[in-house]
Amino acid sequence: MTTLDTTLRTIIARAATNLAKREIITVRDLLEFWPRRYLDPTRPTDFSSLQIGEYVVVLAFVKTAVTRKMKTRRGSMLIATIEDGDGHELELTFFSAWGHQDALVPGRLVLAAGTISYYEDSRGGRMQLTHPEYEAVKRGGHTPGAFDEGPIPVYAPVPGMNSMKVARAVDLVLHALEPVPDPIPVGVRAKHGLPPLDRAYAMLHQPRSVQDERKGRWRMKFQEAFVLQAALARLRHSSNAVPAVPRTPVTGGVAEQFRERLPFQLTDGQEQVLTEIRQDLQRTVPMNRLLQGEVGSGKTVVALLAMLTVIDAGGQAALLAPTEVLAAQHQRSITALLGPLAEAGLLGGAADGTRIAFLTGSQSAAERRANLLMAASGEAGIVVGTHALIQDHVQFAELGLVVVDEQHRFGVEQRDALRTKADGHTPHTLVMTATPIPRTVAMTVFGDMETSTLSEVPSGRQPITTHVVRGHQPNWVERTWSRVAEEVSRGGQVYVVCPRIGQPDDPDLPEGTTIGPGGPIMRRQEGGGPAPGTSTGDTTSTSASPRSTFPSSTPGGDDLFDDETLTWEADADEEEKSGRAELHGVLQVQRALRELPATADLRIGILHGRQSPEEKDAVMQSFSSGEIDVLVATTVIEVGVDVPNATQMVVIDADRFGISQLHQLRGRIGRGSKPGLCLLMCQSAESLSLERLDAVAATTDGFQLARLDLAQRREGDVLGASQSGRRSGIRLLRLSRDEDLIVTAHEDAWQIVGQDPDLEGHPELRAELDRMDAERAAFLERG
Repeated sequence: MTTLDTTLRTIIARAATNLAKREIITVRDLLEFWPRRYLDPTRPTDFSSLQIGEYVVVLAFVKTAVTRKMKTRRGSMLIATIEDGDGHELELTFFSAWGHQDALVPGRLVLAAGTISYYEDSRGGRMQLTHPEYEAVKRGGHTPGAFDEGPIPVYAPVPGMNSMKVARAVDLVLHALEPVPDPIPVGVRAKHGLPPLDRAYAMLHQPRSVQDERKGRWRMKFQEAFVLQAALARLRHSSNAVPAVPRTPVTGGVAEQFRERLPFQLTDGQEQVLTEIRQDLQRTVPMNRLLQGEVGSGKTVVALLAMLTVIDAGGQAALLAPTEVLAAQHQRSITALLGPLAEAGLLGGAADGTRIAFLTGSQSAAERRANLLMAASGEAGIVVGTHALIQDHVQFAELGLVVVDEQHRFGVEQRDALRTKADGHTPHTLVMTATPIPRTVAMTVFGDMETSTLSEVPSGRQPITTHVVRGHQPNWVERTWSRVAEEVSRGGQVYVVCPRIGQPDDPDLPEGTTIGPGGPIMRRQEGGGPAPGTSTGDTTSTSASPRSTFPSSTPGGDDLFDDETLTWEADADEEEKSGRAELHGVLQVQRALRELPATADLRIGILHGRQSPEEKDAVMQSFSSGEIDVLVATTVIEVGVDVPNATQMVVIDADRFGISQLHQLRGRIGRGSKPGLCLLMCQSAESLSLERLDAVAATTDGFQLARLDLAQRREGDVLGASQSGRRSGIRLLRLSRDEDLIVTAHEDAWQIVGQDPDLEGHPELRAELDRMDAERAAFLERG
């Protein structure tokens, strides 16, 4: 009996070995190895765009087939000429005509695969495929098969197999497959006119028409959305099963005293969100709320008021930050905001105040013991830390609220691990992000949460002007560094952000050379290997698809991901065609700035993930106190860093950063009384890169940029392990285009789980969710 879990080796033993090299092991794996595109059998492939060295799969009619004796060796060769609809020709050359002359006859439709080469002789130059693999396409067969009728599938390369062999393997599997269990209930399928799962597989791999393929694709998209929504609905139900302790606001408590100390009024948006949070905290159903807001919208103050409300009601709050820099920033800012209210039991402290504990992996043993004791005894009402808070030996007296800052840096499992530290009940949870989240992402990634949004910026925030500095114009680059010196002379401070750390022995720039294209460190690097002086742990590598890179951990620290988290969204094909540009490193840029006439006299510091926590803290303290004029840093400053006197930012190689990341970085300036200026320097002259940077320069509306970001990124980046902590299951669904489908699937899935939380009446759906959980567990164990 052949099921979706049957291993391919029992059906197609020879092909299974090659397919396993792409982690295609089971029948399910093969059937979900979707065609990357389809060829129209009524229209030959257009040959005009074919490139030398390109691997192609083409469909065309044979125009001529000529056999002739070879001059230098025995035997005959065959040259078959195939033609597209516009008269462009491509030769199929075989140095042995045997076996081909009866198949490649004029007028026959053939599907051929191979690498384009160029051959020139007395007849002139022409493109050819040498010994290509091919198949004669016969139309109108009685039994539908891989190429019998309809669009012809083209698959991504598999070692040792061309697209045609993959299609034949799929055909064998489809014929052997027994009826499969369908995770979408019959009623939902009937409501939306969806075909059964086994039929949908056939419609995608062997469509009889374009409409067939579209209907099968829509069905599989719906399944992806439906199953994910069902998983989120079941997660919400399970988290609500263990009640929370209600935390009712106390009149005259620490929260009210803190509000009286604030030198400003909360915005209407902050008041509204605070009301929603307080209503949640008073219920026995655990709060599970996502708080999203623009950089500088006041999320931290709202979260602090929520924590103080829980403290007034006898509980504790834990604030989880992704890096030590951000955790330390939170600890300092909260302590400063609370003043005497954070010094209960100390000389001069408020008698009815609280204490703040701070836990990271790099603390001394004595510091760690003292802070662990404060958390376990309940002396500390607020415990701030990195993922060190999750470790087993960290205990709380009465954990009532978990606040997670910059949720996109954490996995779901890490967030839930902290929630388990509340004995006998479930703590309330507040998740914060300064990366605006489009509705479809919020529904798909954070669908188990209620969402609150802070869209207005508190009064006093200064405007930020952004300009793109095109590196192929040296005068612009030179003016950038003059503008940095002018900013410092006016009393401001400047961030210079680089995409990599670099190596101490990276080559320096010649004296007097400006940093920009045309200089030695901006030269194009031919080929696919790293540029000279590039460490694979410091920079983003070129790949066939956009991805996030997480280099090795920081020595002596415990940042969840290394601070150098760089998302590259550039078009891979453009990059491959134009060659690789060498990225700027912090160490090299620091040395160059010290030699440039415009910046030589400035006080220049550096900050990056290889520094120890003590070094990072000392640098940030020096920058905050004004002892450093220019801070050259990696994306370690991306979140949480707050220096009001920082008024200018230069982002080098800005085309290598994502839209949302640039918006986050830009939010580090303009936080004081002066407006901010952000200069985005880029090496690339490609239209897509410049279009992305121009979009960032055109608006400071993070929600508008988030929508654009989603449209340009792949779902694996949005929903992959780096953000959701598990495999996303997103293959065909496009969050930027399929909002209506996601909303519909959300409604159906949540209704079904609401009526039958244990899914006893839907065993196929329950089995699919259990399979997803098992895959994620195995994925996390490997990772």
